[in-house]
Parts: sequence; structure tokens; C-alpha cells
Amino acid sequence: MSKPYDLSKPLVALDHESRLVCVIEMSGSSWLVAATVPGVDRRPLQKLPVNPTRLLEQVERWRKEAERSGRTIQRTVVAYESGRDGFWLARLLQGHGIEVYVIHASSVAVSREQRRAKTDRLDTEMLMRALLGWLRSEPGHCRMVAIPTVAQEDARRPGREREGLIAERTRLTNTIKAELALWGIQGFKPGLKKAAEHLEAVRTIDGEPLPPNTLARLHRLLERRTLISDQIKAIELAAVQAVERDPTGPNALVLLSRKSRALAWKRRRCWCRKYSRATCVTGARWPAMPV
Repeated sequence: MSKPYDLSKPLVALDHESRLVCVIEMSGSSWLVAATVPGVDRRPLQKLPVNPTRLLEQVERWRKEAERSGRTIQRTVVAYESGRDGFWLARLLQGHGIEVYVIHASSVAVSREQRRAKTDRLDTEMLMRALLGWLRSEPGHCRMVAIPTVAQEDARRPGREREGLIAERTRLTNTIKAELALWGIQGFKPGLKKAAEHLEAVRTIDGEPLPPNTLARLHRLLERRTLISDQIKAIELAAVQAVERDPTGPNALVLLSRKSRALAWKRRRCWCRKYSRATCVTGARWPAMPV
């Protein structure tokens, strides 16, 4: 059985005479592309707009420049750091027959000096050094990120959205409790279904009702929290339905987690039935529950 490609080293050794290597420093307004062209002593550097067509044209120009120098380009490598732009460019370049790598941003060693020069040109030089070292299978230069397919990347959206919603719901819960604590009120539970109705009966430490502006703010916070809770339930329901339709799909871990919880609950019930009668008669301590 073949092992999966772990991206710790390249599959093919680096050949400087037949491989065109490019790195991209990406920003929101432009791309700075640096290259190592076989047969060319200089290190070309080109600033391009955020346009993949212009990038492909520039790579083709460098390929022809290498051919004019008597080199035949057999493979073209393009790499950039992982970040806001995601993997759409990597998939697009792969569709044009280019070997693409996405460098893990935190794996590239940088100077830890308090004051250091940082420009796009210096960043491209740093990325080029890291990429060439990785292509030569030298350890410690950088790590690569697996490039997901469109389906794999889309399957991650519900889970990440759910994490963000849970964090937002927790923030609202803490805000509501902090607002009530200003008036000496403790123990209020914003997660109850009738929390908004209970809010009307809440009294301050002096026995007075909440001030109107505070009460209105709390109602708005509860409404936002209820909306977020409904969205979380919708995401979880959609994930369960997707697993039921395709148990082998990307959300198969959801089904496995549900089965594991059901099995653990069944074992816990059997364990309780086994030892509850004996302990009631003898008064002995219950043994440790199996995991």
C-alpha cells in the first residue's frame, strides 16, 4: 500500500538546468514575482497586477528566455505563501501544467531582530531561498501546505463558520452577564428559551426594575444570541444530513462521532445496571467506569 505524500520533501530532485523556479509575494493590489531562470545569471523580478493571465504570460516569457540561452525547460515551479488568497491560484496554475507549492507562512525562518528591513523584494528573496532549499531536500527550510480541491475546501466552510458563530455566541453571553453584573444581578442564564421573558422580572440589587435603556440593550443582545443559536443548529443539521447522504464524504467524522457517543452511552447504561444493585446491597464503592 502506497503512503500518502507528506510534503516534507519533493518527489523529484532539483535540476537547475531544466527547471524554472518562481516565487510570488502576494498583496491585495499587486504581485511581485521573482524567478530563477536556467542560463540567465541575473535574478529577474517583475511587479504584476493581480491577474493570473499576466502571471502566465510572464512565466512563458521567462521560459522562452531560457530557451534562447540554450536551456530546455522541462518543469516549471511556482510557489507562494499561504494566506488570505487561499488556494485558487494554485489550482488555476495546476490546470495549466505548472508545478505549484504553497509554503506554510510560519515555517519560513525570519530574523528576530527588533529592527529589520522588510520589503516585498526582500520577502521574495527569502521565499526563493526557502523554496530552493526545500527542492534540494534540505531540512529546516520550510514546509508545504496540501492544496485542497474545490470540494474539500468547500467542505471546510460549515465547520469554520460554526466555530466563528460559537465564539460570537460566547461573546454575547459574556456581554449580557457583564451588563447585568453592573446592577448587582447574578445567576441569569441567557441560554434559556424564555430568557427574554425572565428579563422583565429581573430586579437590581435595590429591588428596582432594570433601567429602560439597559433593558432595551439586553433584549437586543438576546435577539442576536438567539439568531446565532438558530444558525448554529442549521449548520449542524445540514452536516448531519450531508453525512447521511454520503457516509464516506468529507463529513464522515460527524457520523463517526455520533456513533461513538451512542456507543459510550450504551456502555455506560450497561455498566450502571451491572453494579447498581450490588452496591445498593453491600454498600461497596463503585468500580471505575470503563472508557
